[in-house]
Formats: sequence, C-alpha cells, structure tokens
Amino acid sequence: MSQQAATGNRPKLSEKGLLTPDNSVVALIDHQPQMLFGVANFDRQGVINNVVAFSKAARVFDLPTVLSTVESSFSGNLWPQIQAVFPGKVPIERTSMNSWDDKNFVAAIEKTGRKKIVLAGLWTETCVTLPTVQAIHDGYEVYVVEDCCGDVSQLAHDNAMKRVIQAGAKPVTALMVMLEWQRDWANFATYDAVMDIVKNHFGAYGMGVEYADTMVDGAPPTKYPEYKVPLAAAAHK
Repeated sequence: MSQQAATGNRPKLSEKGLLTPDNSVVALIDHQPQMLFGVANFDRQGVINNVVAFSKAARVFDLPTVLSTVESSFSGNLWPQIQAVFPGKVPIERTSMNSWDDKNFVAAIEKTGRKKIVLAGLWTETCVTLPTVQAIHDGYEVYVVEDCCGDVSQLAHDNAMKRVIQAGAKPVTALMVMLEWQRDWANFATYDAVMDIVKNHFGAYGMGVEYADTMVDGAPPTKYPEYKVPLAAAAHK
C-alpha cells in the first residue's frame, strides 16, 4: 500500500475501524445564533470554541465538509467563525428539522463516496438525532462530536446521546477526532497546523505545548497577529 496520500504530503493511515482523513466526511448542522440561544446544557462559548477547533481540523486534513442551516430567516446565518474557516462554501439551506429529509444534504454526503460521517449540530435531540438514526439505517457509520453539540437541557442532550448510541452511533469529541486524524507526530505535513489548533483552542493542553516548546526545547514564543482594536462605526463613514 502506498504511504503517499492524494493530498499533499499527508501519509495514508491504516483504518482497521478508525477514522482517517481519507474515509470520513464532516457534517456541521445548524450552528446558528438562534439555535445556540437555546443551548442550556453546555457553556455556549465552549461550544463555539469546540466547533471552530473541529472545523479547523477538518480544513487541515482536507476533509469533505457539508455545512447546513435551517430556516435562516429565523435561526440566523451560519456562525461567521465557521464561515471564516470555509470561505466560499455555501451552507445547504433547509426547511426540515431532519437534514436526512433534505435531498440536497443527502446528495452532498453521497457525492463524497464516504461511509463514515463525523457529525455535529444544534440541537442534539433533533438536528443531530434524526439524521444520525436515518443515516445509520441507510448504511452509514455516524460519529457524533458531542462537545460540538448542545441542547435545551441536560436531560434532552443525554437522552439524545443515548438514543443515537443505541442506534449504533459512536460518541467522540473534537480533540479526539483531530488526534485520530493526525495519529502520528511524525506526520509533519499537518503537525504545525494541529499544534496551532491545540494552542488556540484546547486550554491547558495548548499551554502545556507552549511551555514545553519554549522552556524545555528553547523555541521562541508563539507569535500571534497583533490585536487591532476595531474602529468605531462612525470612523467608517
């Protein structure tokens, strides 16, 4: 088997039941302001952080990614933080709470030719549960990125997760999936990008990496873009 992947210098990983950048498709469903307003079981800022980290990981590993929104006239646009990771990618707009009822969404998944869907959305009890159960029924493996989901109560989220697990879904987290896609720290093509995500989004882990780099290995501190204070609206007129 060739160790050279189709994308850049990224090596082809063994599968054997694991997720790889070559066997997965990512689906981000209904990460919109109105949906986030109703999330009560997780810290909302934490959900945003995890979704952005997961989105960046999908971009780093060049995963086919399907974005979808529901009734944007009410729920609002896809979070701009996600759109910034996928510039130019237009979310599939739906009326159905169940994205698996939407022919355009299903067609976008089918077009990738991949049978492992790594999925997250708001809310867990509807936007995640309904397509997950039906996608599994149609022969897909579904991995629910739980810390990128949220619901109106802890009970609602917990029961939704129980239901999808009983249907055969696998619960994962954003960091877990990214490390599974990386798999080997000798995979240098994606190493720096993964470390950038770790430092920006994964708290003590990121601080630990920064400490080890600078204090143990003697590397210079990570340089971030200088913060520019946004101008007042009047200044633009």
